[in-house]
Amino acid sequence: MEFTPASHEMESYLAAPVANGVASALDFSCLRPIVLYMTSEVLRQTVSFHLNPNSGVPAYLQLVQQIKQALRMGTLKVGDKLPTVKDVVAEVAINPNTVMKAYWELEHEGLVEGRQGVGTFVVQRPKGPPPDVQSRLADSLGQWVAAAMAEGLDDESIESMLRGILRSGQAERTA
Repeated sequence: MEFTPASHEMESYLAAPVANGVASALDFSCLRPIVLYMTSEVLRQTVSFHLNPNSGVPAYLQLVQQIKQALRMGTLKVGDKLPTVKDVVAEVAINPNTVMKAYWELEHEGLVEGRQGVGTFVVQRPKGPPPDVQSRLADSLGQWVAAAMAEGLDDESIESMLRGILRSGQAERTA
């Protein structure tokens, strides 16, 4: 029997949640299991890279910053596999050595670990508040930026204001 939405025998179709990378479902009308395989890599692979050639920041550092941000915000978690060098090269059209340099930098900082023949995996988050706090603060900052733009500030003015506040805050903490 084929599964079709109009099939009346399929009323007892159940889907189990994903567990250990396998989602299973049973079609009780013919008592045969239907198994869908999904790896945690496919489920979690939500990090996407964007390079700005006009930023003045080297491409490898932009990758490092974006991976750290994904870790801070909870997009990437300890144990997650980073995209392969080949995947990143295909996504942003850069030299493989640039991606390897970014991954080496993250490994040097103790955030990721390369496993021969397997890939590069997250081993810890950067220091700072947990992802839910970071997300809440990012939302709040986003609202502030929207209000500042509505008042007529451009990106350069907002960045300048933020840098000034950070500098004065840094001066207060060290004083």
